[in-house]
Amino acid sequence: MRTGKQSTKAEEASNLRNFILGWQDGLVNVLGIVLGVAIATTNTQIVLLAGVVATFAESLSMAAVAYTSSKSAKDFYTGYLNHELKSIDEIPEEEVREIREIFYEKGFRGETLEIIVNTITSDKQLWAKTMMTEELRMFPEEYEKPAKSALTVGISAIVGSLIPLVPFFFLAPIEGMIVSVIISAGVLFATGGVKGKLTLGSWKRSGLEMALIGLLAAVIGYLIGLLFGQLIIA
Repeated sequence: MRTGKQSTKAEEASNLRNFILGWQDGLVNVLGIVLGVAIATTNTQIVLLAGVVATFAESLSMAAVAYTSSKSAKDFYTGYLNHELKSIDEIPEEEVREIREIFYEKGFRGETLEIIVNTITSDKQLWAKTMMTEELRMFPEEYEKPAKSALTVGISAIVGSLIPLVPFFFLAPIEGMIVSVIISAGVLFATGGVKGKLTLGSWKRSGLEMALIGLLAAVIGYLIGLLFGQLIIA
């Protein structure tokens, strides 16, 4: 079973995952789009229009996906929880045996083990949730808030999307491309570094990994824009 502190940490991890998902996806997608458009045209207004449209389309799409996927996961969790509750009603002896085995494997024996088993099985909801976490490794805090997940992903996607777009408000397309790539690479590296610190991993490796993935996507957008730009001109 998870303590309150563990549940909070799990929720923080979920929030961090959603933030990075929206932020990175928004930044990388819009960076690729504006580079592709900028190399194909000398009109800054077209670049900005493409970037703004992509920003809001991408952000709304990401938020919708985050909501539906979180909602589906929540429904999946609820379905299994109801199955466990039904099993407790229909085959309680089997469910008691499973609880005993779970805590026996954790090292509990004798009277202590019986106290734990009796305490858990005296509360049907606690019993079912213990089976969910200990047997199925499914934790409710990961599925409880689809709307919050959607909001986090959507807002972070908007903010991330604006980063590669800002230079084009002040610079011509070619100069804007250079500055956009530099700023975006720096932000991606910093975001990856923060993620690495929070997850107790290597911040340098995490930062470099995120920057390289983002720039790879941007290069693909650039090459597509270059190819189609030449075809249109030809």
